[in-house]
Amino acid sequence: MEKKELKVSAIQDGTVIDHIPAKDLFKVIKILKLDSCKEQITFGTNLESKKLGKKAIIKISNRFFKQEEINKIALIAPVANLNIIKDYRVVEKKKVELPNQIEGIVRCYNPNCITNHENITTKFTVVSREPLQLKCHYCEKITDENHIEII
Repeated sequence: MEKKELKVSAIQDGTVIDHIPAKDLFKVIKILKLDSCKEQITFGTNLESKKLGKKAIIKISNRFFKQEEINKIALIAPVANLNIIKDYRVVEKKKVELPNQIEGIVRCYNPNCITNHENITTKFTVVSREPLQLKCHYCEKITDENHIEII
C-alpha cells in the first residue's frame, strides 16, 4: 500500500493555488502581489505531479481572490486551479480562465511601444490562447508566450 503524506500543511481558511508549473511559482507570487501579503503563506515547489511532472502549490491563509485576480494566474499557469478552504475543508473549486483583455500586468514586447517610454498602462487583447498571443492596444505588435514579461 502506498503511503500518502501531506507535503505542505493544511490551512483552516483561505485559498490553495494548485497545479502551478514549478518554474512559474515566483511569477504567480509576483502577479498576485503575495510578496506584500500580511497573511500566512506556505508554498512548495518541485512537488511530484502526474499532470505536470513537477508542480508548485501556494496556500494563503484568510485570503480569497476576486475572479479578476484569479484570471491573471492563467497568463502564467493556465492549468492551475484554486481550492477555497473553510474550516479545513474544500468548499469550492475554481479553474483559472484567461480573460479577453489584459491590462497593466504584461510589458509590451516592442521596444518602441509608447508604453515602454511613457507612464501608460499596458493593454492587450488575447488573440490566441494556445499558443498564447497578446496584441498590444497601442502598437498592435503581438507578444507571444515566450516573450511575456510580467510588470
